[in-house]
Amino acid sequence: MFRRRPAAPIDATRTGAWNTRVLGAVLARQCYDARLAGPGVPLPPEPEWIGLAGCLCRQADLESPWLHHWAGALGMVPFYHRAVWDAAFIAQAAWEAGALQPGRRALGLAAGRSVLPGFLAARGMEVLATDLHPEDPRAAPLPATAAPLPERLAFRPLDLAQVPPDLYGRFDLVFSTGALARLGGARAAGDYLLAAMRCLRPGGTAVHVTGFDLGGGAPPTKHGPFWLRAADMEQITRRLHRAGHRMKPVDLDPGAGLLDQFVDQPAERPDWPLRAPDGTPQLRALVEGRIVTSVGLVVQAPG
Repeated sequence: MFRRRPAAPIDATRTGAWNTRVLGAVLARQCYDARLAGPGVPLPPEPEWIGLAGCLCRQADLESPWLHHWAGALGMVPFYHRAVWDAAFIAQAAWEAGALQPGRRALGLAAGRSVLPGFLAARGMEVLATDLHPEDPRAAPLPATAAPLPERLAFRPLDLAQVPPDLYGRFDLVFSTGALARLGGARAAGDYLLAAMRCLRPGGTAVHVTGFDLGGGAPPTKHGPFWLRAADMEQITRRLHRAGHRMKPVDLDPGAGLLDQFVDQPAERPDWPLRAPDGTPQLRALVEGRIVTSVGLVVQAPG
């Protein structure tokens, strides 16, 4: 006779979060079946000019031809996921700025796990990708690979709080994904953005994508990731403009799509008896009691 240890009780809050994830996966699959996004959507062979400015990640973008083009070019499937939007936003902004050309130079900050450095190098750009040193305790583990770096792509360990002067004035494009989340506050984020601008040649473009707190009412956390808020955006914009840079207007409209209203919540635990649903939308997530999404910033240096 088999004896089982009593299972830990499953609380209603955890069950509700799980059911939310299942419902989100169903909604996303319906959109994929309608070929609004996902693996069956056509991928336009050429980019489309849309006059991209700063904005939040939105469902409508994941269903737009401009994003579908870049998903195909980047080797990504246009799933409803912030990571897809992040990469496509940077590619679109760089293309509209005229930076995606052979011989141009790009600096990727906190870009060690991004698909963008290899993509830009494959288009003929000279790319320097940076990230924390692998031995730094703050560094996330890099993917295991034995492949050499592609031609025209180099890697350099770099602490974002100390962008060195030898990088100043050398690049046509500076980009980062999630870098501001590591910096601990609006003041440090502004310092970093100004240091990144110093790395540009006259007229160069910086494109940054990072986390954004949609609620915006709670004060920044003392520990853990830093999420930009609307008030932080105003402060940072003023600092950039005082330094002579031009940040494109940032549209903080969260969008009207059904998946713009869906907030993914952590639900699994080791003893959870059900299999995780595939394809839960990841445009919004509940993190430390905050609803977080992505925001993209486009800043042009004078000249």
